[in-house]
Amino acid sequence: MAARGVLFALDAKDAERLLACREDDEVMELVEEIEERWDLDHLCELDKSWDALHRCFTDGDLSFENGEFPLSHVILGGVPLYGGDDYIVCYVDPDEVREVASALEPLGAQWLRDRFATLTFADYQGAADAGDIAYTQVFLPGLQDFYRTAAQNGRAVIFTVDQ
Repeated sequence: MAARGVLFALDAKDAERLLACREDDEVMELVEEIEERWDLDHLCELDKSWDALHRCFTDGDLSFENGEFPLSHVILGGVPLYGGDDYIVCYVDPDEVREVASALEPLGAQWLRDRFATLTFADYQGAADAGDIAYTQVFLPGLQDFYRTAAQNGRAVIFTVDQ
């Protein structure tokens, strides 16, 4: 599978519909609908950088409940909505989105490079070299812009990735 992560900023209607889903197949049906719209004004493609970004925003591990809020909620934080092993869908509510946006704002390329260099990434499949750090840094400004816009518009956010 591709493991290319994407964040979507949801309007209130889609957020309500998603939270009302009770089964994994309902969640995936709605996520597929959201993905098919591919609303460029309300999405952020992270490609494979999401793994390293989550590790840098938390404690170096790749799990749902590690790190400290609000940075822990940038990628894998919030509420996991899908229980299967083949996909990840995590939901962050609009109030948390505002806090995430504020926490991301002061971070820059140097912060990310320093953080990347100081953490030990268990089970990390990336190269963890200068090229990997540079690749990951490319996604930070877009991620900051995405969360800033989502916060300004009062939107919830979901992170999706296939496994």
